[in-house]
Amino acid sequence: MSDAARLMRFVLELRQAGVTDARALSALERTPRTHYAPEHLDGLAYDDISLPLAHAQTMTKPSVVGRVLSALAPQPGDCVLEIGAGSGYQTACIANLAHKVVTLERWRDLTVNARSKFGMARLMRVHAHTADGFEGWAAEAPYDRIVVNGALADIPQALLDQLKPGGTLLAALGDADSQRLIRYRNERREDLGPIKFAPLERGVPDEPAALPA
Repeated sequence: MSDAARLMRFVLELRQAGVTDARALSALERTPRTHYAPEHLDGLAYDDISLPLAHAQTMTKPSVVGRVLSALAPQPGDCVLEIGAGSGYQTACIANLAHKVVTLERWRDLTVNARSKFGMARLMRVHAHTADGFEGWAAEAPYDRIVVNGALADIPQALLDQLKPGGTLLAALGDADSQRLIRYRNERREDLGPIKFAPLERGVPDEPAALPA
């Protein structure tokens, strides 16, 4: 199958999965998932499935990314904070819709890999940092929109403090068995239905010990 045919099938499958927002679909179509997928899984990049990453992390399935983009609704002048860069794919999709994206990842090697991908894609207004997502990134706050790629028991106060008045925060709230996608804005919470994310983990793992010479 040609790349053009794969892309056409990809967009059709996203529509069939319920992604109908035109801006979200455009961002997904313009952001090559093959660029961010693990190289050995390139053949699966345009399937609507999650893909494994290092450290038991996952590359979110495209239809879920589409749902997140639709709910977050980044605007052209927005500065967005993303918690959980992973492969960098969703980050790049957001960058197609917003002015600037600050993305955080607790695993240093994933941060480095994502930063390299952003550089190759010439996404000059995307900034990736290794940090604890629960603490956010105060240096660039406040943010128009914040999105959390992981499940939380509740929204951390640090993230609420970094959200602009009238801004939007999107996160999955709940435990391993039951989660709801919640959109927070103007001190009100809107339930957007069930969703499934791995729990957001705290802290930044230590660098691996150097191997003996």
